[in-house]
Amino acid sequence: MTPRFIALALALCASTAQARTLEVPVGAGAQERVQTALLDAKPGDVVALGAGRFEFTDGLSLDVARVTVTGAGEGKTILSFAGQKGSGEGLLITGNGDTVRDLTVQDTKGDGVKSKGVDRISFIGLTVEWTAGPKETNGAYGVYPVASTNVLIDHVTVRGASDAGIYVGQSKTIIVRNSRAEFNVAGIEIENSMNADVHDNVATHNAGGILVFDLPGLPQMGGHSTRVFHNQVVDNDTPNFARKGNIVGNVPTGTGVMLMANRDVHVFDNTISGNQTSAVMVIAYSLSFDDKAYNPLPRDIVVRDNRIGRNGWAPTLPGGQSLAGAFGGSLPPVIWDGVTSYAGGGGPVSLWFKDGPVGNLNLARAGDTASAKPAVTATLGSAGLAEPAPVTLPPDQDKPAT
Repeated sequence: MTPRFIALALALCASTAQARTLEVPVGAGAQERVQTALLDAKPGDVVALGAGRFEFTDGLSLDVARVTVTGAGEGKTILSFAGQKGSGEGLLITGNGDTVRDLTVQDTKGDGVKSKGVDRISFIGLTVEWTAGPKETNGAYGVYPVASTNVLIDHVTVRGASDAGIYVGQSKTIIVRNSRAEFNVAGIEIENSMNADVHDNVATHNAGGILVFDLPGLPQMGGHSTRVFHNQVVDNDTPNFARKGNIVGNVPTGTGVMLMANRDVHVFDNTISGNQTSAVMVIAYSLSFDDKAYNPLPRDIVVRDNRIGRNGWAPTLPGGQSLAGAFGGSLPPVIWDGVTSYAGGGGPVSLWFKDGPVGNLNLARAGDTASAKPAVTATLGSAGLAEPAPVTLPPDQDKPAT
């Protein structure tokens, strides 16, 4: 071994040996004691929050790398922000390689747990909820990694978010698995992100179950390469309670899966049932935008081999009842708006909708349901669109939740 290698190995061993567990029991002064532990933590440390209910009046923050914040278990360690005076998130993470696990976060005024601009962030065995049920005044996002890379969301439950329960925005290399989203506006949302696997989750009793969007005017656009598979997207029936002006407020209640303006999205081997508007909806972005780099069309979309039950019997989208009548009383399992061009350009729009029947609305313009010329086909498009590669996280991060 070279002297440099030996020195590096010794330094790594010393760093590991110095890792500590900072225990914080429940009790008075929780705000100061927990935040002090997060400030005092060094890379490799564990901040262990004891069983019981912690009461906070302000948000918490963690900017140290490679720290694990853990509790005694979901429902056993509860971080309550019901008395939060500000409108920020419950916990903001800006350190690389951090993990939050085995605890419950309740009633934040803003987002539940957020990471921003980090690499290797893990949320494991975590519950975020608003205990009064769906309300417009609830925080927007439950678990919210943004502008992050190597994102793992595993065995997470979110209830009551006024935007999206599990939301990943402007991020890369993402796995969302074994999680449950219920009674949110959007259950699980992947937005302006690249390379995501969303699998083995349950999205139920939201306004919309699973959304994959790309929006204009953001630092990262051109979302692509998402696989949505092995999920249960069932009984999404909560009336949309998003705050006025929020884009997700346009999601029709009773939407199973919605794909908008994204590229290379494959939806397969899911159970999709009990969604009154549609099982799967594929649409172009319909609002005005100035960003010339933005493409509002969905491209390279595959919907195949899903188990599709009863959906579309009472659609809540604009003009939905008329459209349902045009389709014989209910919307087909897969709905495509049929838009292939926009003011700044157009196609190609490559699709393969193996699951059917497929309803093509043939809209003249995105969002213009009044111009619809509905047509039904057994399938639409043809095979040949390559499936995105499976997402691979760093091996030391991608470990089964225990």
